[in-house]
Amino acid sequence: MFFYLLMYIPVICFAVLGLRYHTHMLQLSSYQFQGYFRHLKTDRKRVIYHLCFVMLAFISLSVMEQNNGIRIVPAIAALVFFVGLFISYFPKKAKKKFVVTDRVKRLFVTYCVLSVIILLWPWLTMIGTGSQAAYDHSRYILFKLVASMMIIYIGSIPFIPALGNLINKPIEQRINRWFIDDAKRMLKEHRDLRIIGITGSYGKTSVKYYLTTLLSEGFSVLMTPESYNTPMGIVRTIREHLKPTHEIFVCEMGARHLHDIREITDIVHPDDGILTSIGYQHLETFHSLENIISTKYELLDAVDEKEKAEGGKTPGRHLKFVNGDNEIIRNNMKYSDAITYGLSDGNDFQAKDVKVTGAGTSFTVSTKSGESAEFSTKLVGRHNVENIVGAIAAASSLGVPMNKLRMAVRRLQSVPHRLELTRHGNVAILDDAYNSNPNGARVALETLALFEDSVKILVTPGMVELGEKEDEYNAEFGKQAAAVCDYIILVGEKNSPSIKRGAEEAGFSSERIFVKGTFTEASALMYELDAGKEKVILLENDLPDNYK
Repeated sequence: MFFYLLMYIPVICFAVLGLRYHTHMLQLSSYQFQGYFRHLKTDRKRVIYHLCFVMLAFISLSVMEQNNGIRIVPAIAALVFFVGLFISYFPKKAKKKFVVTDRVKRLFVTYCVLSVIILLWPWLTMIGTGSQAAYDHSRYILFKLVASMMIIYIGSIPFIPALGNLINKPIEQRINRWFIDDAKRMLKEHRDLRIIGITGSYGKTSVKYYLTTLLSEGFSVLMTPESYNTPMGIVRTIREHLKPTHEIFVCEMGARHLHDIREITDIVHPDDGILTSIGYQHLETFHSLENIISTKYELLDAVDEKEKAEGGKTPGRHLKFVNGDNEIIRNNMKYSDAITYGLSDGNDFQAKDVKVTGAGTSFTVSTKSGESAEFSTKLVGRHNVENIVGAIAAASSLGVPMNKLRMAVRRLQSVPHRLELTRHGNVAILDDAYNSNPNGARVALETLALFEDSVKILVTPGMVELGEKEDEYNAEFGKQAAAVCDYIILVGEKNSPSIKRGAEEAGFSSERIFVKGTFTEASALMYELDAGKEKVILLENDLPDNYK
């Protein structure tokens, strides 16, 4: 028995480390099977190592009765693979930390049950016999069964989190339903709360932050924090932060799949909706632009349905706002009563006379009603003006006077990780780490180009979740970067070849393109590059750890 205990200890230690790592990846994939199996696909080297260990270990078992030195070779090789995998699972510093939530705890309970079933099954097959020969034979069979199940268990570690997630799915759905019902109850009891939904392929988080600042000039406002734009993130915000004194709830709504917005609107039932943009994002999960358009418009559909349900008794109660500069929205305008905003002529709220410098931006907003006001902000770039004028349109329509909005716009802060500008001595950092779409990448490069008398460095792993067009869009990104940047530092192996090819096709020198395996290595290089003058570094899309 002591011998078997010695066998189990390293296997169990390996399982704890391996399951922790893969559960972290499952968590970063929002517990979605598609995202998790994409992680396994990109982490295929580790999966192949698992399969190689299984193959070599079983070969070792099959030749163990041979009386020659050859039988030692597969055993040593299997041990090397096991030790290598063991070391690779040691916890490393992650960009987004592993959070041991109640859901994770429930998963590990399921893992324990599965592990016990797999590892202890051979003992249940042991049958005692009377003769010593039969007993010795049964011990030999037991050893081979125990060893075989250990090998299978070690090889299946990457797949156990998916199985555990599948087993726990009914339980998680019931728990989530209880939380959702509780959040809906709280909203129903808060009768005077006005709920403003915001969605879009890009710009929604910025508009959320800006609108919350502007509305705070006249109202008590709650907003979904950070990137809490999923159903359960929104439910958590309501249950933990909604107070009776709040008058407005600004709710960001994210989507990766068809009807994701409908799932959220069925919880919060928004009074007003803001559609910031529609673009080619998350094509891997949406599959088509038509699905993206349909899903984004689900927010305005919900507002329209609520207005019809109330019979239009309260004029101005249910407002729809859309970015009139967005070509896809213009070509698919669904509601004639939507209030448009942007920089182009014809918008109900139009920003004109935009002046951009490295120190900030000034512009004038005019409305179709004839009202006009001048604004200034320390935020840099025309894209910020587009998002700010969207917030101005909503806040003004809800009754905040223009003079108060002017003061609030001057106080606007950069949204974290969305072209957030910080300075470190002779180095300026444009942090656009949370951006990952073709339009956003183009806007980021346009902002980088504003720093005329500086050495411009792009650091990026490229764009993901663009389906079949991913290679095409990353190559185009490389061409756009070639027109702006002095140096390009690419991170990881996934999209670096496409971006590099696009840059070189545009005439960019290959000697100024660097490919690094990790962001840490890229970060060290971007500071080491000898610029001779101020450097401006654009960090475009810092992918989480479940992307390789």
